[in-house]
Amino acid sequence: MTSQVAALALDIGGTKLAAGVVDSRGVVLVHARVPTPVTDDAGVVWAALVALVDSLLADPATGRFAAVGIGCGGPMVWPAGLVSPLNIPAWRGFPLLDLVRERYARTKPCVIHNDAVALAVAEHRWGAGRGADHVLGMVVSTGVGAGLVLGGHRVDGTSGNAGHIGHLIVDPQGPDCACGGRGCLESIARGPAIAAYAVERGWTGEPTAVAVATGAREGNLAAIAAFARAGRAVGVAVASAAALLDLDVVIIGGGIAETGDLLFEPLRAAFDEHAGFEFVRRCRIVAPELGPRAGLSGAAALAFDLVIPQH
Repeated sequence: MTSQVAALALDIGGTKLAAGVVDSRGVVLVHARVPTPVTDDAGVVWAALVALVDSLLADPATGRFAAVGIGCGGPMVWPAGLVSPLNIPAWRGFPLLDLVRERYARTKPCVIHNDAVALAVAEHRWGAGRGADHVLGMVVSTGVGAGLVLGGHRVDGTSGNAGHIGHLIVDPQGPDCACGGRGCLESIARGPAIAAYAVERGWTGEPTAVAVATGAREGNLAAIAAFARAGRAVGVAVASAAALLDLDVVIIGGGIAETGDLLFEPLRAAFDEHAGFEFVRRCRIVAPELGPRAGLSGAAALAFDLVIPQH
């Protein structure tokens, strides 16, 4: 690919809606974001996304794009793009790909995948997983998801939902999960679960992960316990995934991961405790090199593969 190729990228999650134009090096040229509306009305979320993208495209600095890539929380019917993100309850079987294609890509290639898959692809191609053949890219935020690159190639699975590490069981006696299971990683490590656990332990501040993180840095014991519990759960899941898949590197991004040592210290401690084999212990656990815009870069990478496939 040449640096002249650009893609319109959408990164859709439970916390934020982001849009940008990305070049073929993975560099985000222009971008914008808004909070994801908290609503049960599917049309309200869609309208917010349309307003965001229309505003971005109205800027002359945006330039032209050759394809459209979408990263969205799952699960989804793939590749059809009917999305049902657990962290966007207004969308159930929502025809996101068709709607985006109709509005922005009638004559251009348009593709969708899980937002964590997009992150994994971007970091494998341009970031912390560059040069590695076996990569797990995770998003720990309002939800917990992951994408896989094995043998140097993206892994989709039968339904496109491969890599759903957020629904790996880390505590069989743990809390119920929105997926219908019990004790899933997501039910413990997602932002709202961290806040809820802190409240159970006596936290009286604002019941959000951001506020709890601030409380943990200030020494609040309930807040510290909530992040320690979440970090341990992620560490157990990563050790299990590394043993199953013989991974080179695990890249962990998302809003909760951006709290740094609050999550990563208990995470690494749990990984060290549960990683028995040497091939498991050699797996590196790192933050994304591409930073908080990795999702946009990854969505663009999916689009670039339609324009000029990778070899």
